[in-house]
Amino acid sequence: MSAGGWLGWARRCPSPNVDERPEGAQVDLIVVHSISLPPGVFGGDAVERLFTNCLDWDAHPYFQQIRGIRVSAHFLVRRDGSLVQFADMHARAWHAGASCWRGRERCNDDSIGVELEGLEGGLFEAAQYATLARLCHAIARRFPIAHVAGHEHIAPGRKHDPGNGFDWPRLQRLLGWPLACFPPGVTTNGNSVA
Repeated sequence: MSAGGWLGWARRCPSPNVDERPEGAQVDLIVVHSISLPPGVFGGDAVERLFTNCLDWDAHPYFQQIRGIRVSAHFLVRRDGSLVQFADMHARAWHAGASCWRGRERCNDDSIGVELEGLEGGLFEAAQYATLARLCHAIARRFPIAHVAGHEHIAPGRKHDPGNGFDWPRLQRLLGWPLACFPPGVTTNGNSVA
């Protein structure tokens, strides 16, 4: 099913934008992001090219705004639910930037980054939720996952993805994990996280 920290059911697209986690890092957080390049355009290979340092900066005017950045995530969930993996889960991907969650800074150190192909604040597809839930379960079989949060939660004010179009209660129901694993305010059946 998987070799090392690579999932057998994900298409591999290795990124050079990874490094080692610090000694003693405990991976217990999944960070959900959203991305499309250019914004609102789905189905192309621009995200893969960005994460592998092969993006043609002159191919679209928007790319000039992000020219030269070196980023990655562990996974990308496409609109059709297909899964691309850029980094071994044991490696540190460069997805969170300046961040803090549950009193710990530098969330790249102890998290798995999952990008959803989508527009910040936009809606996501049923196939993406299904794949994300399957992926979260697969990650939790390898690491002691205690929290799932959005980029907006770990970098408030700086980042706003996946945004208000992401259905956190839906993900919670699909996973069946306790509400305490999710960002404050996620509710289901009238219950809210403290």
